[in-house]
Amino acid sequence: MLMFYAMPLKYIAGEPEMVTLFGSLHGGLFVAYVGLLLAGVGKHWTSTALIHGFFAAVVPAGPFLFEGMLSGGEYDLPIHD
Repeated sequence: MLMFYAMPLKYIAGEPEMVTLFGSLHGGLFVAYVGLLLAGVGKHWTSTALIHGFFAAVVPAGPFLFEGMLSGGEYDLPIHD
């Protein structure tokens, strides 16, 4: 949304408010993503999941690939009885 909607409005129409709005939304979603990573490590996932999750945050579409790995159980903690 930021690249295809807000940036053209900023430079063509001279309205920078949309960049501020979508930039703030993007930043908030990133903070929530990192918070969920930190909450899941130690309770459900290994520390490797945290490292891979941070790398996935930088790569385009990385969180979607990371979610597939989480769903596959690759990072689940072993269950001890």
